[in-house]
Amino acid sequence: MATEVIMPQMGESIFEGTVTRWLKKVGEVVSKDEPLFEISTDKVDAEVPSTVSGILTEIRVNEGETAQVNAVVAVVSAVGETVVAPPSVPTAVPVPPEPAPKAAAPVESVKAVETKAESAPVSSGTEVVMPQMGESIVEGTITRWLKKVGDAVSKDEPLFEISTDKVDAEIPAPIAGILTQIRVQEGETVEVNAVVAVLGGPLAPEAPVPVEDNSAEIEGKLTQALADTDSADDANLDPNRRLRSSPLVRRIAREKDLDLTRIGGTGSGGRITKEDVLRHIAQHESGGTKAATAPKPHVGSSLQTAQLGVVPLTKMRAIIAQRMLESKRISPHAHTVYKVDMTRIVRLRDREKSGFEKRNGVKLTYMPFIAAAVVETLRKFPIVNSSLIDGAIHYHPQIHLGIAVALEWGLIVPVIREAEGRSFLGLAQAIADLAARARGKKLMPDEISGSTFTLTNAGVFGGEYGTPIINQPESAILAIGGLKKEAVVLTDAEGNDTIGIRSMQYFCLGFDHRNIDGGDAGKFMRELQGTLEGWDKEIG
Repeated sequence: MATEVIMPQMGESIFEGTVTRWLKKVGEVVSKDEPLFEISTDKVDAEVPSTVSGILTEIRVNEGETAQVNAVVAVVSAVGETVVAPPSVPTAVPVPPEPAPKAAAPVESVKAVETKAESAPVSSGTEVVMPQMGESIVEGTITRWLKKVGDAVSKDEPLFEISTDKVDAEIPAPIAGILTQIRVQEGETVEVNAVVAVLGGPLAPEAPVPVEDNSAEIEGKLTQALADTDSADDANLDPNRRLRSSPLVRRIAREKDLDLTRIGGTGSGGRITKEDVLRHIAQHESGGTKAATAPKPHVGSSLQTAQLGVVPLTKMRAIIAQRMLESKRISPHAHTVYKVDMTRIVRLRDREKSGFEKRNGVKLTYMPFIAAAVVETLRKFPIVNSSLIDGAIHYHPQIHLGIAVALEWGLIVPVIREAEGRSFLGLAQAIADLAARARGKKLMPDEISGSTFTLTNAGVFGGEYGTPIINQPESAILAIGGLKKEAVVLTDAEGNDTIGIRSMQYFCLGFDHRNIDGGDAGKFMRELQGTLEGWDKEIG
């Protein structure tokens, strides 16, 4: 039986997701738990596995489109299940476990076609809907149809153009087939998810096509369209098509003879948008610089981004901006900074890192030392592990430790749940695992929400320290500064001063001053400092 694949809910507050990439094509075999497509939400980018084994027979949400949670995005059919073909194809085609033939059998006679059609179930075709081109977009206007009823269309080939109050765009066909119905005419406006056309199924009554006159012609068109789609090989494709870009972008590139590899993408995951191409054309025409010699921009560079002009925010960046503003509005932020002598831990790590990795299969970094010390200190000062909600302080019974991970396309905070119950080795393994899966887009929904306290590494690029913004609804966040050797005045038990070279590191606690006083923050940091400087715990 056919199984509908739905948009998963990647967190309690997530209501929609954007399909950024399909990892399988229609007609390909997929195994249970094998990655099927990638999505982007306001909290996480992730690969979504198939829930069953079978054949991917339909993709309903294209790359770049946004769908509500639980909306059907694809259909996976069991191997060997019959897939109904359009009425012009003489026989129903079973989904084979191996690649299907590239050409359909010839139509012997009109009578044979009619007989087989009577015995086969009638296909209703695939409905094409008005896509949602943004979170606040509720309707769109059809400005132009690029195909007529009866025309063959290939998968991802532009089918129609739409205009909304934010964007004009070409919409590609979700599957290959014959355009049999146009339900919304040019100039008409309909709501998002309204059916605007049908691919496959019987032709619309207003444009009948007699079977005896052109059934073979329609069959030929459909067979050719399917063959074109199935036989597309990366080696024979335009190099521009292998980049993350829309059909509209690729069409502009063909018309303007552009090399998309020379254009930096500002969309999700580096996707090249229409605005990127138009900006590139404008700069090329005004500056007279050949596109082939222009350096490829790096979206993460503020200097190069400024040279590009106005760059729209990606979805993840827009959400980060919104959450940061909300946090500053909700919480009166205060910060306290402590310098910690990490020499004892540095020497221990240098001595044990090789053996630790051989024994446990994970590298020994400084983060588990800091995480373990933070967890121990939070248990002594539960106010720092609390949340102020609806005028009441909620003391969390468990410590769910968030670890901020920087990605090329944004920032994400995976969570180590019940960190107080983990050993040093358990924390080290969890930190390494979450960071790797965050960068590989393999985190699960419950791994990116519900943190009660967050660590962020402000010194990863050598910064002394940072003044972090609280991750709501938490009450505090700890920024870890850069680890550096310094000349420090050391006083012995008899009061004698000497100068020594020590490994020093700044730690900055950002806290909500509504429920955490400066005194509580100072006590917390002094306890954390003592735990790190006098480290005496087993590391496993």
